[in-house]
Amino acid sequence: MPTITIRTPELPVPRRRAVALRLTRWLTARGVQAGHVVVRFEPAEDGTVFSGGMPVEALPYETDGTGPRHASVTVCVGPDRDDAFRDGLARCITEALGADARTPFCYLEFRPTSPSDVYLGAGERLLRADGTAVEPAPAAAV
Repeated sequence: MPTITIRTPELPVPRRRAVALRLTRWLTARGVQAGHVVVRFEPAEDGTVFSGGMPVEALPYETDGTGPRHASVTVCVGPDRDDAFRDGLARCITEALGADARTPFCYLEFRPTSPSDVYLGAGERLLRADGTAVEPAPAAAV
């Protein structure tokens, strides 16, 4: 269940949707079910991201209006994903965001995450991403 958290200055909803769609298409072309792709956007306010002690807003920035001023991305994928998969996904993410050589700060981090460490709520049921059902806790004795 790939989960991608993107922190950038606020992006309009159509732009977020376009990024999420592009990432979902890339992942589904590699065998991931579309419903298992989670893309989360978190706005990064000015003064919340620093590089070398400087807020990233202070870094020189030239743009044609399409790329982000900065981006920090965390990607959780299964530990079985190889370098080629991670390299390709990193490239897809930066391209989808429009980050390029003019983007002064773009950070991507992959966190290998076992499906047994991911829990999904489904109504009253709780499942792990590996398909294991989580048994309800026993009722407390009164």
